[in-house]
Parts: sequence; C-alpha cells; structure tokens
Amino acid sequence: MVLKGPLVAAGLVAALLLGFGIARATDSAAGPPAAPPASTAIPSHSHGGAVIGDLGGFSLSAAGFTLVPAQPLTVPAGVQQRFAFKILGPDGVPVTRYVPKHDKPMHFIAIKHDLSGFQHLHPTMAADGTWAIPLSLPTPGVWRLYADFVTFDQAGQQLPLTLAVEATVAGSYTPLALPPPSRTVDADPFTVTLEGMPQVNATQPLSLRVFAAGEPVGDLERYLGAYGHLVVIRDGDLGYLHVHPEDQLVGGAVKFWLSAPSPSRYRMYFEFQKSGTVHRAEFTVDVP
Repeated sequence: MVLKGPLVAAGLVAALLLGFGIARATDSAAGPPAAPPASTAIPSHSHGGAVIGDLGGFSLSAAGFTLVPAQPLTVPAGVQQRFAFKILGPDGVPVTRYVPKHDKPMHFIAIKHDLSGFQHLHPTMAADGTWAIPLSLPTPGVWRLYADFVTFDQAGQQLPLTLAVEATVAGSYTPLALPPPSRTVDADPFTVTLEGMPQVNATQPLSLRVFAAGEPVGDLERYLGAYGHLVVIRDGDLGYLHVHPEDQLVGGAVKFWLSAPSPSRYRMYFEFQKSGTVHRAEFTVDVP
C-alpha cells in the first residue's frame, strides 16, 4: 500500500492502563537488552537506544503536558480542513522546544477505532508553538489522533510523550473486522513477511522482510532516518507505541525487539521506503 495524502482529526480520550513493551537492540549479536527494574520510570515509546516501555496515547494530558486542539472535534467526512493544536507545558505555556527524532520533531498518527484508516503525518510548528496540518477524515466514526514527540521536563531532561485526542465524523458507521493473523501480507507491489513473535514478559526479536515478485528486496532506503518504522496499536483501548529498528538491516530484514507483558490482539503498521516511495504493511498479531 502506498501512503497517500493526510487524512485525520482529533478529540478527547479517557485515561486507561496496561502496556505493551517494545525494545530495540543496537547490536544484533549481543541479543535483546535486559529489562530495567519495575520501579524505573519508562518512556512510552522507543526513539533510538534500547528502551522497553508501556503503550501510551491514552490521554490528552501526561506528566503535566496537555494537547489542546484549536477547533471543534466533530468534523464532516472527506472534507480537508486545517487542524491545529498546541502542547501546553506544566506552566500552561505552549511548548516550543522539541527534540527531533528520526528527522521530525512531531510524529502525528491517526487511526479509526476499528484500527482502519492509519495515517502517519508530520505537522509544522509556528513560532508560538501552534502545530498545524491540512487534515481530512474520509469515513464516519470515531478517530484517535496521537501526538508523538520528545520535549524537556522541568529539570531539563528529555521527556518522550504520546498524547492523544479523538474526533467524531458523523454518519452511519459499521466497524470493520480486523483481518486474521497472518505471517505474510501485501503492500502493493510488495509482499512483507513477519518473522518472530512477541511473547508475554519475554523480549524477542521480530524481523520484517520485503519481497518483490518473490525475490527479497535488499536495497530498502532510509525513511525518516531508519530502514523501517513500526507503530503498534492494541485492539480495544488503542494503546500506542512507535518503535524504530536496529540501525542496519540484519540479513536483509528490518529487525525490532518486542516484549508483551500481557496477552491481547494488536495491529502492527510497518512502513518502509523503496525508490523514493513509502509503503505500508499491516499485520494482525495475537499474543496468547
């Protein structure tokens, strides 16, 4: 599937709980990184370095930071509109200092509640801290929008956060059923295979391999600084995590490390680039 133009919007969500850990190893020969003690505070996503973290994106506010949309969160279907928002810090002042990760200071993900309609976008920020992007929601239903970024806490330390709001598109809505779990999916004109599987409380390697006409594709291009990006969203509560792979291809595959602390069904969105075009493969994964 070739990524198209932006399609999203946003609204409020309730705080929920539980997590899905994802870790990234920088040296494939050394094996997975050890998990930190349970008492250690863990970021909600991985942006380089070995990190294990719970899913985030349950609330519009976390660690004193709040996502504030600039317009109503009920929108018409299929109409492109400017969507703008600010991130307010603990002092109530719009945040303007961000740490670029993988070429962008803000990753902006939208998904429908039935886990269809995935979008990975990158808004731009004005000098006053207002983020904006042209957005369109194509179909009725409730959509969740995630603002995935790194800023600084009050002590000046880097703080990764994922905040989220929801938007409603009026109209008749019938949720789509998720495709069944499969190790191979189409990403026209490519086929992508999934090797490995997350286990509960056990960090495991997971590799994604791209094929064209049955032959392995060994010349993937870097997209946003990495050979692939993986967004994981949990079915039901839409818990979110955005993780990046090892810096180099491993045997021609894009390799991640994952650990699932609890059983559930997840949807994985794998993005990769070939010949200047970004493609996406979507997997349904059941963790028993």
